[in-house]
Amino acid sequence: MEKSSSKLKIALVSGAGGCGGTGGGAGLEGIPDPGAADYLPRYQYSQSKVVEVNGRQGIATDGTSYWVSGTTSLTKYDKDWKVIAQNTTPFAGRESEVNHFGDIDVYNNDVYVSAEYFKDWRGQEHPDRHLRREHPPVQKAFNFNADSGQEECAGITVNPDDKVVVLCSWVDGESGRYLYEYDLETGAYKGKVHLHCPPQWLQGVLYSDGAYYLTSDDGTADDNEPDHVYRVTLKPGATEATVAPELTLSDVTFQGEIEGLTVDHKTNQLMVLYNRGSRIVLGMVKGFYPGYTKEISEIYVYNRR
Repeated sequence: MEKSSSKLKIALVSGAGGCGGTGGGAGLEGIPDPGAADYLPRYQYSQSKVVEVNGRQGIATDGTSYWVSGTTSLTKYDKDWKVIAQNTTPFAGRESEVNHFGDIDVYNNDVYVSAEYFKDWRGQEHPDRHLRREHPPVQKAFNFNADSGQEECAGITVNPDDKVVVLCSWVDGESGRYLYEYDLETGAYKGKVHLHCPPQWLQGVLYSDGAYYLTSDDGTADDNEPDHVYRVTLKPGATEATVAPELTLSDVTFQGEIEGLTVDHKTNQLMVLYNRGSRIVLGMVKGFYPGYTKEISEIYVYNRR
């Protein structure tokens, strides 16, 4: 059979980052994409230190102290990572049943906590989302909107620029494809932002420097695959945004489960909570990997520039 003499033309596109044809370096005609930087990491990262902590869920800082959330605890640390205070009964006195904290945030001396009843890999019974200070009682509380499509709340962050509280969901599928916005003052539901190229199993969310940063438990620990930090930049009034890779956690001691994150603006450091040793199946601890008899929770501190 005679070969065709026609030539197939292939365009090589540098800096491609978005999916679905959204943003990605040079266009097919060689015209630069002005939004290409939105799909590249904003910072370069170098690991500074690793600190073991009491708590496996979230990390937050106001630049003066650190707060770490466990599944059923809140611990406050000073800047040398010495324990200042700890609350191991944070659900006492709650009218609705809750058994799980996720990632947390700090704003105006309040600790913002995502709290829910978690069972069989999802949140149950439309749980409360709490704003909690260092010690009880709860200062404010609001329920998430049952019609939003959110089935679970993995993390919470405050965006003071837009005066909203933003939640993310760990549950895969529709629930995990959005960020959910609530009014910072009233707790009223404002809407949701559709994430394009959403990562799997979102664990934490942070608003910093005009962008949202997401942690994703998307690496398979059994195959030694790393988890990741992603970044989302929202345009004013936008109902959608494309997710871009920010950091690959390939330098951890042992691949496990990524959780919450925060940025210390006084030191310009990113802090990521990472759990190792336990085998996680659908969000629940199911035994341990060889060589481990307990789970170890650590904060990985990264200098960024």
